Amino acid sequence: MTIDTSADNSRVLIFDTTLRDGEQSPGATMTHEEKLEIAELLDDMGVDIIEAGFPIASEGDFRAVSEIAQRSKNSVICGLARAQLPDIDRCMEAIKHAAQPRIHTFIGTSPLHRAIPNLTMDEMADRIHQTVSHARNLTDNVQWSPMDATRTEWDYLCRVIEIAIKAGATTINIPDTVGYTAPRESADLIRRLIETVPGADEIVFATHCHNDLGMATANSLAAVEAGARQIECTINGLGERAGNTALEEVVMAMKVRNDIMPFSTGIDTKKIMHISRRVSTVSGFQVQPNKAIVGKNAFAHESGIHQDGMLKNAETFEIMRPEDVGLAGTSLPLGKHSGRAALRAKLKELGTEVGDNQLKDIFVRFKDLADRKKEVFDDDILALVSATTEGADAISLVNLRVVCGTGGPAEAQIELEIDGTDQTATCEGDGPVDATFKAIRELHPNKARLQLYQVNAVTAGTDAQATVSVRLEEDGMIATGQSADTDTVVASALAYIQALNRLVVRRAKVGPGADKREISYKEL
Repeated sequence: MTIDTSADNSRVLIFDTTLRDGEQSPGATMTHEEKLEIAELLDDMGVDIIEAGFPIASEGDFRAVSEIAQRSKNSVICGLARAQLPDIDRCMEAIKHAAQPRIHTFIGTSPLHRAIPNLTMDEMADRIHQTVSHARNLTDNVQWSPMDATRTEWDYLCRVIEIAIKAGATTINIPDTVGYTAPRESADLIRRLIETVPGADEIVFATHCHNDLGMATANSLAAVEAGARQIECTINGLGERAGNTALEEVVMAMKVRNDIMPFSTGIDTKKIMHISRRVSTVSGFQVQPNKAIVGKNAFAHESGIHQDGMLKNAETFEIMRPEDVGLAGTSLPLGKHSGRAALRAKLKELGTEVGDNQLKDIFVRFKDLADRKKEVFDDDILALVSATTEGADAISLVNLRVVCGTGGPAEAQIELEIDGTDQTATCEGDGPVDATFKAIRELHPNKARLQLYQVNAVTAGTDAQATVSVRLEEDGMIATGQSADTDTVVASALAYIQALNRLVVRRAKVGPGADKREISYKEL
């Protein structure tokens, strides 16, 4: 069949080649089942043409293309073939069961590529006529590509395109095979071909742009503005070298900037994020965090100014809604650039309401933590809230320095403020925590017995906060303390001191015969 776009010149066909060009990325080979899964997702998302593979390349590729052709419900299923009759026959054999089969045949037409098979211009022209005619005898949906078109001589490019059209090609694809062109050149080339080549108004012009200079998406959109009505692209821009035009980028660009690019596609954009993540998983190519549309930071705002603006009006810093690509919503990750507004919003989201004074205290501790961690997680915030719970502070940590290793016993030098007076002590111990606790007891003598010492990582990574829980018992009175810090020894000292402070409070509250129940950090 021939896809007709004449009824709606604003309709742009999406030709996805993730399973062919995308899989050519070194290391991106997919299993048979993974190819079938991705093809099903592409078909369901609304991709017009799926280039399922290169059937003659291997028996595995042939089987995958053949099964995809049989399973497809909506998309045209296309196979790639070189300008050789056996390639074209093998391609047709693979796609013959598709409801809408397409043969895509190609040959390199630039001087550099003509030199590889050592063909003259005339010999190549004859080859193009022969192979395109043969493909058209097998199916009425034939696409032809002059590989490296953007570096092919203008007169020769026009000549071979005219030959391909006369031989029966219904789609002419213009590849920027090495990502050499620029947007203005891309638009001018398509426009001139449509105006110059006989029969150009009867076929669909397509564009296939590589991203070697980072301009694939811009080049594809420029070609569409000039009259191309098919874009060849891949999920996440996967492909040879620096990759291809990214499907998600061109589709969302046309949707967001419909004022200057009044073009539409049949893509269900709400399914973009799901297929992006699935392709990333099966190909092994992780999406860079700052990648447009599908990168994990595409809808994330850490700066305090940006977060404040987003909380007041999302349109201040987002030109599209995250829901439009299948995300639940915007992310406001907390880091050292975040402000009080974002911290308060995060606390509220976590179900914690705090007063202004407590927020100030939490914010100071948060900034200190954020200077030491690349990302502050929800559990980090909750740990900070626990650590700043109001309570007695007769004892507070001023400074702690620990020396430990294989050369001898650990040594802790600690400075505490006790009832307003700074005091220091140095003690050795069986490890840094033992030495630290001994130094604290030397400055604040007590009969408290350590019943529990427990360390948990709040979040993953070598820079994770450690949450330390301490339980002390003294004369039947029990007090617990908890603190979090990226330094486990510091967290241990703070938790121990917190428990001691609560014992001080408990002593003051408990008289003869009083109920000596447990006092925890949650009560104070």
